[in-house]
Amino acid sequence: MKVVSLFSGAGGLDLGFLQAGHTIVWANDLYSDAVETYRNNIGNHIVEDDIHNIASETIPDCDIVIGGFPCQGFSVANTKRTVADRRNELYKQMIRVIKDKQPLFFLAENVKGLLNLAKGSVIKIITEDFTAIGYKVKYQLLNAADYGVPQLRQRVIIVGVREDINFDYVFSQKQYNENGTDGVKRWVSVKDALQNLPDPDKPNALTNHEYSKYKIMVSKYLGHRLIDGDKPAPTVTARGDERGGVVVLHHYNNQRRMSCRELATIQSFPLDFTFSGTRSSVYRQIANAVPPILAYTVAKGFNTYKGTKNA
Repeated sequence: MKVVSLFSGAGGLDLGFLQAGHTIVWANDLYSDAVETYRNNIGNHIVEDDIHNIASETIPDCDIVIGGFPCQGFSVANTKRTVADRRNELYKQMIRVIKDKQPLFFLAENVKGLLNLAKGSVIKIITEDFTAIGYKVKYQLLNAADYGVPQLRQRVIIVGVREDINFDYVFSQKQYNENGTDGVKRWVSVKDALQNLPDPDKPNALTNHEYSKYKIMVSKYLGHRLIDGDKPAPTVTARGDERGGVVVLHHYNNQRRMSCRELATIQSFPLDFTFSGTRSSVYRQIANAVPPILAYTVAKGFNTYKGTKNA
């Protein structure tokens, strides 16, 4: 199906949809480095601009609108999050595009914190807003580790089916769990994912294989936690801003930080996916992305639809 992608970032969600057999006809983001990364790896169909400035009629018709609307205002890592945070309003731009384009389906992604913000009232408001424009809405909290991503990353997936479409989107069953019981595989560990990558301090051919020299400390705080190589990584975060560095996980040897390439691998990006910008920018692009493996899993949920396409 034809897909329009909003808040595309470096393209993790889009890559999963492409791998599931769909076509991205148009994408948008305003982060220049991420747009360059997207163009170099996925295609030139991405428009660099604030979505507020883009008229719906300039966006192609499509079957699905997807988007991980900016989550900083919702994230559990943001202790000052409130309903009034203006970044929380960006989902309304997604609603505007969906209302105007009337795709068969939409899929939105956001952080776990969305479910408990304002004691659950925010997810209720969001669901009601999508329902009001003519969509049957369901959502589920998924852990990326349950689908083969070497990271304990919980994300809310919101799916909408246009009211006149006879289709029931079904969330995928878990394919992995902590111990490999109940007929599924064991979670992919950090060591499983990284052990065959070359040492970034030695000559190698990998792109983006450099790491922050910020000193290693051990504490309970984000970015200072010891990494157990036999388990999936904690959630990769983009905490930080353009003026400073980002919080980067330890390598599983706990003697240095992960390189950008290693962090991208923990996010399930393929080794040939290259990132543009400074090291801090690359870390941030990776951390803000939807893991492509998780994106592929949710994208496949639309593949059973056999009805008429929108465009």
